[in-house]
Amino acid sequence: MTQPGPDTGDGTSELAALAARHGLTVSGARPTLRAYIGGLWSRRHFIVAFATARLTAQYSQAKLGQIWQVMTPLLNAAVYYFIFGMLLDTSKHVPDFIPFLVTGVFIWTFTANSIMAGTRAISGNIGLVRALHFPRASLPIAIALQQLQQLLFSLAALLAILVCFGQLPQAGWLLAVPALILQAVFNTGISMIMARLAGRTPDIAQLMPFILRTWMYVSGVMWSIDKVLGHDKVPHIVKLALQCNPAAVYIDLMRFALIDSFTAAQLPPHVWAVALFWAVLFGAGGFLYFWKAEEEYGRG
Repeated sequence: MTQPGPDTGDGTSELAALAARHGLTVSGARPTLRAYIGGLWSRRHFIVAFATARLTAQYSQAKLGQIWQVMTPLLNAAVYYFIFGMLLDTSKHVPDFIPFLVTGVFIWTFTANSIMAGTRAISGNIGLVRALHFPRASLPIAIALQQLQQLLFSLAALLAILVCFGQLPQAGWLLAVPALILQAVFNTGISMIMARLAGRTPDIAQLMPFILRTWMYVSGVMWSIDKVLGHDKVPHIVKLALQCNPAAVYIDLMRFALIDSFTAAQLPPHVWAVALFWAVLFGAGGFLYFWKAEEEYGRG
């Protein structure tokens, strides 16, 4: 039996003992990890419905509506093709440059949007957080799921572009499924990390576009990392960082699955292992990091 604390003179210890006898707990206290996971599972239908509703409402004010889900990454790819493919002539060094570029842009956009949306998971839903009791991780998980739904919606356009440029469907395309699963787990974990950080320091949301832009440029979205890896003057530590860059790894897996010139080459054995490592590290680590601050959300 839990012993009541010393009497402070204001009856606090008696009230605490009375609450303990009747099974009352502190409002908003962090539940055990097992109870927290159970709470998330019991609210899985809410998470899916919340993600779908956000996706439907995202472009509701635009005349083209959900078409912007496809148009946005395509327009980005067109801009990058003009700058890097034509002006900087990067395309002559990369076979199947347009499929290479479009695949990189779509997969990068999945990660970048998950991170940016994660920074607003708590602050953008503060009324919901303060009004209702539910596992707060539901919000960043739903937001990551929304970005996955958006990517799946856009994949039809990506696959159509690949076919138009000579990339015919084949059994290897099925490798895109485990690659996307690993990336989705990674994105969900990093979304939860950003949700906690931005919930405590909202200015992080203003800083993230600059960080993401820098990350994109070193992830081989519009240029081939292999060109740098083959250069003797590049320090080994830089090559290792580029090879293990999680964004570049997930992009490479999708290119290997979908583009013939990549499939014909031998995929380095480290890629799947690194992809799994980042997914487990950020998926599990991000979840635990977010759960540790469960009682803090909405109280700032």
